[in-house]
Amino acid sequence: MTYSKITKENFEDWLNLGMLLWPDHSREELRKDFSDTLESHNEEVFGCKNDQNELIAFISLSIRSDYVEGSSTSPAGYVEGIFVKPDYRNQGIANKLVKMGEEWTVSKGCTEIGSDAEIENVESQKFHKKIGFKEANRIVSFIKKLS
Repeated sequence: MTYSKITKENFEDWLNLGMLLWPDHSREELRKDFSDTLESHNEEVFGCKNDQNELIAFISLSIRSDYVEGSSTSPAGYVEGIFVKPDYRNQGIANKLVKMGEEWTVSKGCTEIGSDAEIENVESQKFHKKIGFKEANRIVSFIKKLS
């Protein structure tokens, strides 16, 4: 396995994995968001390739200056998304990517990193707790269309 920053050279592979993580987004939406991420100084993405040089996992990070749930400092790092292809899970890949993300976050002057998981995504919640995240809050968000 090799780990490195995501670049324009492996953009399409990253986009393909992103569609698996965020299937409710259109490919065009993610393409724009991912392009913006690559241009940003406050965002970074690391990936993992298998021995066949296939991108199998990524972590997307940001530095947030607005409120991060549970943090006591600002800015704070934030895990915007993390994905490992199912056949490669439970091999320490996500843990390694989070460690890389933590190092990047510290290099940006942060002392805390946040993340989130959907309330029904119990596996993600277990993963976060296993690698040292502490649950900060549980919320149910609402929206109402106004005419």
